[in-house]
Amino acid sequence: MGVDLGQVVKEVRKQVKLEYFTNRKLAIDAYNALYQFLAIIRGEGGEPLMDSRGRVTSHLSGLFYRTVNLLEKGIEVVYVFDGKPPELKQAEIEKRVQMREKAAELYVEAVKRGDKEGARKYAMLSTRLMDYMVEDAKRLLDLMGVPWVQAPSEGEAEAAYLAVKGFVWAAVSQDYDSLLFGSPRLVRNLTISGRRKLPGKDVYIEVVPEIVPLKELLEHLGITREQLVDIGIMLGTDYNPGGFKGIGPVKALKLIKTYGKLERIPDIKDRLKEIDYESIRKIFLEPKTADPDKDLILGELDEEGIKRFLCDVHDFSEQRVKNAVERVKAKRKVKSTTLEQWFT
Repeated sequence: MGVDLGQVVKEVRKQVKLEYFTNRKLAIDAYNALYQFLAIIRGEGGEPLMDSRGRVTSHLSGLFYRTVNLLEKGIEVVYVFDGKPPELKQAEIEKRVQMREKAAELYVEAVKRGDKEGARKYAMLSTRLMDYMVEDAKRLLDLMGVPWVQAPSEGEAEAAYLAVKGFVWAAVSQDYDSLLFGSPRLVRNLTISGRRKLPGKDVYIEVVPEIVPLKELLEHLGITREQLVDIGIMLGTDYNPGGFKGIGPVKALKLIKTYGKLERIPDIKDRLKEIDYESIRKIFLEPKTADPDKDLILGELDEEGIKRFLCDVHDFSEQRVKNAVERVKAKRKVKSTTLEQWFT
């Protein structure tokens, strides 16, 4: 879930068109994106896309066609996969598992009573990313020539590190944690931009990418990154879910600007004793990260390999896959020709 900084960042976030990122390289939180695809790409009754052998393919469909769309617009991407989570995250992980199991039960009940809207809602909430899905995603990226990185711990921390070190221009995630991890820029809505239906309503909205620049945010709020982390702790993070009851974004910001840091805030001294706030700070300010062990450059498309994997193994439409591959090839051909003209 991550920390909810939406109300805090609203004054500095900038909405842009997808083309804004042309010729930029972005690090995408892979788990975050795959969960989005699994939740969104479903049938009318909430059922995920599956191949003829009953294997879920929603994540592969989203990953393939969205990545093709980005590559076609000249946007280079690097997917970052989660490693071993910090121990402090275990409680949140267990809570999510329980919520998904309950949602799965409610989904079955909704299907039995013919409640399509309820079935879709609970199906989305019961979404689980299995190990085989992650491995399939990595295999597909390899076939597409798209680089990916295995993070030593949190994927968002690694994506932020890649942005800080200049390997990429920004970190991409729906969560705001990348800012707490120090990414100079956070990009949201990249993998879900477009027309989207509001849950439970027959209403559609246009979702557009947005950028949240860390430096501008801190200057606008008049705080440091360390203080932003303290605000996050009060609001609630994956390492202290729920945060401090009765403290929202506006109050948290006011408290930090008044007292400077968590330990100096009189009203929360007792609640601070209940969490390991120093360790939470360290997770954000000194996260486990590593330099990539390979060049983060776009490789060659394995056209035949993509066809075998998506069409022969997972029953994707051969014509749709072929058309998508041709779009990427056409873009690369134009880029290659342009470069040749530049150097001749």
